[in-house]
Amino acid sequence: MIGVITLSGIAGAALGAGVSYLWLRSSAKKQFAHLELEAKARAKAVSNEAELLLQETEVKLKTKALEQEAQFQQRMAEVEERNRALILQRKELEREQEKLHAQESALHQREAQLEMLEEQKQAQIDEAVDKLQNIAAMTREEAKAYILEKVEEQSRSEIAAIVRRYEQTAKEEGEKKANYILAQATTRFAGEFAGERLINLINLPSDEHKGRIIGKEGRNIKALEMLLGVDIIIDETPGVILVSSFNLYRRAIATRVIEILVEDGRIHPGRIEEVHEKVEKEFEQKTFEEGENILIDLGLFPMHEELVKLLGRLKYRASYGQNALAHTLEVAKLARVMAAEMGGDEKLAMRAGLLHDIGKALTQDLGGSHVEIGAELCRRYNEHPTVINAIYAHHGHEEPDSVESAAVCAADTLSAARPGARREVLESFTKRVREIEEIATSKPNVQKAYAINAGREIRVFVNADKISDNEAVLLSKEIAKEIADKVQFPGEIKVNVIREIRAVSVAK
Repeated sequence: MIGVITLSGIAGAALGAGVSYLWLRSSAKKQFAHLELEAKARAKAVSNEAELLLQETEVKLKTKALEQEAQFQQRMAEVEERNRALILQRKELEREQEKLHAQESALHQREAQLEMLEEQKQAQIDEAVDKLQNIAAMTREEAKAYILEKVEEQSRSEIAAIVRRYEQTAKEEGEKKANYILAQATTRFAGEFAGERLINLINLPSDEHKGRIIGKEGRNIKALEMLLGVDIIIDETPGVILVSSFNLYRRAIATRVIEILVEDGRIHPGRIEEVHEKVEKEFEQKTFEEGENILIDLGLFPMHEELVKLLGRLKYRASYGQNALAHTLEVAKLARVMAAEMGGDEKLAMRAGLLHDIGKALTQDLGGSHVEIGAELCRRYNEHPTVINAIYAHHGHEEPDSVESAAVCAADTLSAARPGARREVLESFTKRVREIEEIATSKPNVQKAYAINAGREIRVFVNADKISDNEAVLLSKEIAKEIADKVQFPGEIKVNVIREIRAVSVAK
């Protein structure tokens, strides 16, 4: 019984083991199948991903290939364009070479012709030398020198004739118009002769006033000289004293101060300062009114009050003995006439002429160039650019840029250069005239030379047998150029070369 139970237990155990084995095997197969499916799914996903990457790579490669193809086409187009440009340049070079060859051929031909002409000329000279040698018993060197001298004289005469012809053609109309304008300007304006001295004379009621002006231990006269900036000369001349200064404005103020003190009778340092302050204010108002009256007369308002005041101060400024205000008015009126004749703006020309020397009102106080000072003043007070250009141009700092500026330059020269307008030291004048005459007489074949018209014209008499009419033109130019280079002078100097032939016969 026990044995049966044991076998049946073993059989049951075996059966259970077999069932467990089968169940485990079935479970393992199911798990393996699941893993297999999962692996296949992953493999398929990887395959799809690889395929997508491959497609993207192909698209990129195609795009890059297209870009490279476009770049290649563009480069090919550029290469073709360069080739075409090179071909054109080559053709142009070929044409230039052809022109150069043609010019070279022409030059060779001309050189050959010149050599032929030179040979002919030399042959003619040799022939002439031989003839002169035989006829005049000259040596070969003397005859050759004579021929060359004649050839040089003939060439010089031909050059002078050409210069004279072209110059005459160029100047003909210009001289007519310029002479007409100058004639019109000068005939329509009659200026006064201005003369300024370095001293003012003050009349005294009696010689007692000299002692009052000097004061105790010279106290009053020292105060006057220091305050007024002038020299007061008291000598033995009865009833007068002298006030001396190069500055006309200071001299005029000093004269008025002394006259008031003499009339009042009270002369001491305190009273001197009081009167001086009062007179200075009077003169400032007076100069402003003077400038204002000028602008009213000329019809040139408006103008900045500082310029009006400085315009009035020009009355107390002189240059080479010529009153600056008189010169300014003269230039303004002449410039107006000239501008009118040339079709310019009369008012603007007159304004520019009126202000062209405005800087001179301050040069004695500030120093420096009146051109720079005047231009800066007019620029500061917003004057017209033509006015500023005229200030620079009338002394050659700039070229005139308008008819009005040119008219001012011409009027300035005309006003300064007319006889009697300015005075110079006699010694410097005689030295300048002597230098001008020496320059003229130093030239070959000049017989005499005379400076006339206050040194503004020189007449040169030449040997008519040795200088032709055409050569006289060249000589006048040479003398004028040397004078301009070596001599300092205001205005212009006219050079007249005179060549005359006199035939004298005697009737019996």
